[in-house]
Amino acid sequence: MEWTIWAGFAAGLLISTVTAPVGVSGAVFLLPVQLSVFGVPSPAVTPTNLLFNVVAGPGALWRYRRDGALRGGLARRLVFWTLPGVIAGAAVRVFALPGPGVFRVLVAALLLPLGAWLFLRTLRPAHHERADGGEPSALALAVLALAVGVVGGVYGIGGGSLLGPILAARGMPMLRVAPATLAATFTTSLAGAVAYAVLAAVSSGPVAPDWWLGLACGLGGLIGGYLGARLQPRLPETFLRLLLGTLAAALGAFYVVQALT
Repeated sequence: MEWTIWAGFAAGLLISTVTAPVGVSGAVFLLPVQLSVFGVPSPAVTPTNLLFNVVAGPGALWRYRRDGALRGGLARRLVFWTLPGVIAGAAVRVFALPGPGVFRVLVAALLLPLGAWLFLRTLRPAHHERADGGEPSALALAVLALAVGVVGGVYGIGGGSLLGPILAARGMPMLRVAPATLAATFTTSLAGAVAYAVLAAVSSGPVAPDWWLGLACGLGGLIGGYLGARLQPRLPETFLRLLLGTLAAALGAFYVVQALT
């Protein structure tokens, strides 16, 4: 038990330090560790991941708010539309998709092309700037955030790992993308954790989170998220885009291998 707690803390710290500068909480990278290393059963791994997001999120968000990076309406719009999606996704997860197999295929299909697209767009940028700054229309943003909220509610990944590459690949600057997607991830994770707590009362399966592991990973993520957010303004935009694209494509490739084997 003690080894698990310290290993979870170290995993949360390392992952969040790397992912916070690009607007990803790290839960999507922590999920395979929880399944394969710590042996958290499914679907309990989903609320455990959401608990990690809830505990870890304030570290990066506090730093971004202090730097003024949370100003503007993008974060509010993402939060507004991802919230109903994550609640619906939690219900789908408990009653319709208890296994991790569909998750691996879905994440691979989304993140591998997204990461490759973002990587190539960064290396070969367009010759003209978009008039809208890369931000989708109000309707497109609403549909995107709602869909990502459902996926995040089903698999406990918060949604930043999907929203970040999509918005960045459209040309939005990482200084806007990262704080907004982390804000959406934190809020939806909080709502998702509450939804799972309610669903645990009416389900006979392993729905409740692994509290000790989730808290340990979250405390590591709290520190790592703050450090990563503090580093972000000091890192070049091109580096952040390449980092996000590489992380997304690498995780997608990892799940392709798992699905094939």
